Amino acid sequence: MAKLETRYMGLTLRNPIIVGSSGLTNSVEKIKELEAHGAAAVVLKSIFEEQILMEIDSLKGGRLGHSEEADYIAQYTQQHSLDEYLKLIENSKKTVSIPVIASINCTSPAKWTTFAKKIQNSGADGLELNIFILPADYKQKGEDVEKIYFDIIDEVKAQVSIPIAVKMSFYFSGLANMIFNLSIRNISGIVLFNRFLGPDIDMKEKKVVPSHVFSSTEELSLPLRWIGLLSSEAKCDLAASTGIHDGNGVIKCLLVGAKAVQVATTIYKNGPAQIEKMLEQVKKWMKEHRYHSIQNFIGKLSYDYIKNPVIYERVQFMKYVDDSKV
Repeated sequence: MAKLETRYMGLTLRNPIIVGSSGLTNSVEKIKELEAHGAAAVVLKSIFEEQILMEIDSLKGGRLGHSEEADYIAQYTQQHSLDEYLKLIENSKKTVSIPVIASINCTSPAKWTTFAKKIQNSGADGLELNIFILPADYKQKGEDVEKIYFDIIDEVKAQVSIPIAVKMSFYFSGLANMIFNLSIRNISGIVLFNRFLGPDIDMKEKKVVPSHVFSSTEELSLPLRWIGLLSSEAKCDLAASTGIHDGNGVIKCLLVGAKAVQVATTIYKNGPAQIEKMLEQVKKWMKEHRYHSIQNFIGKLSYDYIKNPVIYERVQFMKYVDDSKV
């Protein structure tokens, strides 16, 4: 019998498949169904800092009003949004036995991250900080962007003792350095990578529109490269996200050193039963290669354990072009 158990963020998971923060995890009923089909954990749909701020502005209706009125609106909106989220955590924990990880989408180390304490008290098994600051301001230095990440972590860690993971983007000039520096800040995990809507052009209407919402399997190469490069050096667990659509994707991520994977697109497209199919694919591969536990092959193909680690680096592209005689 193949043993699929893994440890991620200090949590024991029955297998490495986590359903990532999305509309798939915004209700108890959906989470219960995901558990029934084999999900090892869920990350709840994020509570958004920007969403809360937008709701506050909407309720103000553009009026200046008295400062006391504005303060009341802000406090009410924050509390209303948070209360709904706390109920989701509490009811999920009463209903399912798998770990329930809360998620905050952060853009600044704002005071509202003190909500993290209430999230912890509601029973969340962990907290994922879904952080994204697009470095689009040419006047802003790279280290200033990095400091925002560090400040958010420090602010939240001051409030909670549950495990914390950071879900981050790849928009850093020194990505390897940033991943390592995050890993030494006493967090429990890093998720590589956050996926964002990009811009596209509607040719008929001649306007900018959002690009594809769902990931593609081609995007898997990005987390594979960086987890493969850094899994032996990072001081916390790494999880893979983006482009994982089947059991083969799960296996690849584990081979380069991921302790777990997060999926969403493949569940949207194929339904929760896809998790069971993915796990069966993993078990079949393990049997064929005589692995009794996923612990026997996690990291087996990471940078430090393969004969030709340069394959993770850009120079390999030149070799590919040369060999193909294009």
